[in-house]
Amino acid sequence: MNTFHSILFALAALAASPAWSQASAAHDHTHAQAGSASAPVADGEVRKVDKANAKVTIKHGEIKALDMPPMTMVYPVTNPAMLDKVKAGDKVKFTADKVGTQLRVTSIEVQR
Repeated sequence: MNTFHSILFALAALAASPAWSQASAAHDHTHAQAGSASAPVADGEVRKVDKANAKVTIKHGEIKALDMPPMTMVYPVTNPAMLDKVKAGDKVKFTADKVGTQLRVTSIEVQR
């Protein structure tokens, strides 16, 4: 077996090992958290809370990072429990993230 094939064999064995899988999963989790932490923060006003469908309607200004003009939009939320903290009329700061073609609210906080 030549050196090239030896290296390929060693890499294949390492990739199949449980330690490699755990390290890879930990890296993926860390990367996912970092991505959500960098989501753009926007100001808005809650227009409607739909707990049954895990959605919130927010009127907001422009969100440049998501290439969105000012609008009122219905957003699904990543965690339905966050809807327990808001009601129609609340002024909020929220983060939204685009997954594929769908925008989702990833965090929401009432401004007092």
